[in-house]
Amino acid sequence: MVAMRSGSIALLSTTLPSCTSPANLTTLRSSAVARSAPVAAPAPPSFLRSFSVPLIDRKVNTTSSLHNSFNVTAPRATTRASVSSMASSFSPEKARDPPAVELPVPPVSKFKIGLCQLSVTADKERNIAHARLAIEEAAEKGAKLVLLPEIWNSPYSNDSFPVYAEDIDAGTDSSPSTAMMSEVARSLKITIVGGSIPERCGGKLYNTCCVFGTDGKLKAKHRKIHLFDINIPGKIVFEESKTLTAGETPTVVDTDVGRIGIGICYDIRFQELAMIYAARGAHLLCYPGAFNMTTGPLHWELLQRARHLYVATCSPARDAGSGYVAWGHSTLVGPFGEVLATTEHDETTIISEIDYSLLELRRTNLPLQKQRRGDLYTLVDVQRLNSH
Repeated sequence: MVAMRSGSIALLSTTLPSCTSPANLTTLRSSAVARSAPVAAPAPPSFLRSFSVPLIDRKVNTTSSLHNSFNVTAPRATTRASVSSMASSFSPEKARDPPAVELPVPPVSKFKIGLCQLSVTADKERNIAHARLAIEEAAEKGAKLVLLPEIWNSPYSNDSFPVYAEDIDAGTDSSPSTAMMSEVARSLKITIVGGSIPERCGGKLYNTCCVFGTDGKLKAKHRKIHLFDINIPGKIVFEESKTLTAGETPTVVDTDVGRIGIGICYDIRFQELAMIYAARGAHLLCYPGAFNMTTGPLHWELLQRARHLYVATCSPARDAGSGYVAWGHSTLVGPFGEVLATTEHDETTIISEIDYSLLELRRTNLPLQKQRRGDLYTLVDVQRLNSH
């Protein structure tokens, strides 16, 4: 038995016998993004009798609703029986400790989300006013949930974090950025996942995301768990740990638009966090992030498309003259891994629709929760386990 622990996450895995042979796997690759050359898709597996995802033009912020683009027939009785048989022998309920909660019924079935890809300057007052205007414009276009970028009120640098940091817990006078978000959320009756700002608390600095409900109250505060310490020779070197302290708590919050799991930028690389959020019944994962020009083209979209939930990301707009150049490409991904809406690197606001019925469709046609091998591995949610 091997155990790995990191913060509030643990992963247990038994050792497989050397004689074990891997099962035959069929990989379904279905691109939701227009490519330079068409690629023939392989035949879908039997439980997805007819599955299609429309292509998207990256120069256009949004696509039309995808609900009618899925033409999926019900699994055959033999398939359901085989899944049931696997469940009895593989103990999928033991693959999560504590056991995964049932996916809650969301308070709404459909709603619009706004992703505000903002330009960021050294002028903090301007950044706050600019973010407010973008939130208001997104709400005017029907957005009930608005997501802001990572570090939207400050330049992204270790030198800037201490200067622009705010004491969120001290109230509105000490935190003009959160005061603005609270006021706008209340006045417009929307939910705001407030990107992130540098937070000062108890002599430490954090990279912190605040979530505000439709009443303007602070519903949750997520401190970035995995700090961005990276060294790619000749490309990029950055160490958040020089100034910032890592958060200690995974964050799932119930809102008027569903249960949301929160991560910040580098958090998206750690699938254990997303798996814990899924086990806690999250409908949507929100990641404000500022990937760079090296890792952005390689990994930004791929990481979002591998979570089997709705995933919304929001980046700052690119400023080629800044010390840290963001990749941009704020994106909304659906539960089948399809890109529902995206953009390039300029400042813009994406408005797109989330339809939670697709979550159940994905769970029906890709019944992963019934196919996990609890006899071989267990993901431990340390925080939930210790709270019992």
